[in-house]
Amino acid sequence: MLRGRTLGSAVAALAGSPALGRARLHCGCRTLSDTCAPQPKPASEGLLAEASPGLGWRSRFDHRSLPFSAFLTDSFGRQHSYLRISLTEKCNLRCQYCMPQDGVKLTPRTQLLTTEEIVTLAGLFVREGVDKIRLTGGEPLIRPDVVEIVARLHQLENLKTLAVTTNGINLAKLLPSLKEAGLNLLNVSLDTLVPAKFEFITRRRGFHKVIEGIDKAIDLGYNPVKVNCVVMRGLNEDELLDFVNLTATKPLDMRFIEYMPFDGNKWNFKKMVSYQEMLGVIRQRWPELQKLPSGDSGTAKAYKVPDFQGQIGFITSMSEHFCGSCNRLRLTADGSLKVCLFGNTEVSLRDALRSGATEEDVLEIVGAALSRKKKQHAGMFSLSQMKNRPMILIEGDPAATPAIQQPLVKGLPPAPRGRWFGNAGLPHGGVPLPPSGGGGWALGLGPRAHSTQGGGARRGGPAGGEDPVAPGDREEAPGRLTHVDERGGAAMVDVSRKPESWREAVAQATVRLGDQAFRLVRDNQLRKGDALATAQLAGVCAAKLTSQLVPLCHTVPLHRIQVSLDLDQARLAAIITATCGAHGRTGVEMEALVAASLAALTLYDMCKAVTHDIVVEDVKLLSKTGGQGGDFHRGPESPLTPN
Repeated sequence: MLRGRTLGSAVAALAGSPALGRARLHCGCRTLSDTCAPQPKPASEGLLAEASPGLGWRSRFDHRSLPFSAFLTDSFGRQHSYLRISLTEKCNLRCQYCMPQDGVKLTPRTQLLTTEEIVTLAGLFVREGVDKIRLTGGEPLIRPDVVEIVARLHQLENLKTLAVTTNGINLAKLLPSLKEAGLNLLNVSLDTLVPAKFEFITRRRGFHKVIEGIDKAIDLGYNPVKVNCVVMRGLNEDELLDFVNLTATKPLDMRFIEYMPFDGNKWNFKKMVSYQEMLGVIRQRWPELQKLPSGDSGTAKAYKVPDFQGQIGFITSMSEHFCGSCNRLRLTADGSLKVCLFGNTEVSLRDALRSGATEEDVLEIVGAALSRKKKQHAGMFSLSQMKNRPMILIEGDPAATPAIQQPLVKGLPPAPRGRWFGNAGLPHGGVPLPPSGGGGWALGLGPRAHSTQGGGARRGGPAGGEDPVAPGDREEAPGRLTHVDERGGAAMVDVSRKPESWREAVAQATVRLGDQAFRLVRDNQLRKGDALATAQLAGVCAAKLTSQLVPLCHTVPLHRIQVSLDLDQARLAAIITATCGAHGRTGVEMEALVAASLAALTLYDMCKAVTHDIVVEDVKLLSKTGGQGGDFHRGPESPLTPN
């Protein structure tokens, strides 16, 4: 349908679709001090020549004979061959997940890395084994000398990939020069295909400039053009299918990123849409979706719709971390090295350079920092409570208190921070989430016994993050609380290493109606309407929303939901039975219990105008199957009878 069109025309065509229509209302010399001191203008002889092998600057410790530099290998054997360099803290957008609403405190210009320092440090890392560098921000393309930096980095021997992540506002104008300078990989951030929503998310205009930049990248032969989309519940999760559809005729790699917590972005687990939930929604539309092989250190779980030109991927930092294959280091605009995006400790390579450190000294500092890198980052709830830089001060990918810094050289304190960078724009707030639709219902066993079945991906809360200690490694076991950490705080259980299997659960609730309400329900004579049908639909909807209602529940793509209501004449009661099933890593008993409970409450609500003498009771799990904890079946006499 969109074949042969530019991305701009494709977006325009999609803008007429019902989904987007609804969405409209709703980012030789080993001493470096002389050459690395802040320069008012570029030195006549750049450090690139000094730092290049064969041009007079070699490390006293030449590790190139080793398989990989020991300085860039951590205690878990991870080899760090990928360096992300932030060129600036400034940005021309104010994305809600990246920039705190009150702005960020910018570092004084004299405390930022100069061009010479960037090239010097990059050259050092490349000689030790880094073969990929990505330039980030803030917004890297607003730095005046970005083309010069790209050109100089491109000359580094053994650097295979030179990439940039940009918001796309200045891309169309600068990309021809950047390509000529040596830029060979491109990521563009775009969180919506609706111009009005773009302005809401970014607090700025510029949607059409971003689309123009992506089209320019395709015209210049970038293949693929990676497009990063941070998916947030109630804001843009309704556009998943529209983004996927863009890959039908364009060489795009759409990358859906789970919403991550950073200082000032008001992270809330209810806003996070997990990888499994997104995948379930997309597979409903394209059941033939194929999983693609991923590289050893790849961050994205890659998929492709057969016969589509492009592909999609999921960055699952929250629900299924990829710490075990992490090969990334980050250099902030003020010269601090972060060995983990979610870590709150840093070391200042800038201070080391400006204090006269040798190449050997800098490498020792880097090696010491990597030796302290943890096996994995904390879980999502722990991360949301940790002090870390706002995303804008780390890199401008997907979000204010300065991070904890560790000065490297005695007597050199962390760099002072300067003026506030405000953010005028649209008022901060949320876009209302439309109610989830429930499945249909059908008449079943007898004239007033109903059952309803539904399926599909649930639009619930987050999947579990991982804590570096006990909560992430605990198995669910009888007699042990798995949802608390050592200090008694709430902690979501990590399920990423559990095997996938079929899980099913059955729950039940009883509503004692009394004589009058029972007769009206049985005869369908309530003034509010069909109470049983309404309660069934409520149960289905509740099952889908369990992880939004119960904070530490994982999001599960449900494949089966069945809710039935049977009338018991002898007890003047309605017996509600809810069955939920899914193929996944965690059980669905909470989904079944929530479905039965909400159906019972809905029945109470339908009947309360007749009488308030209604009792909701005996909410219980009847059975669960699948999972490492074994099966459970409630016996007819014993209150708890594990299998």
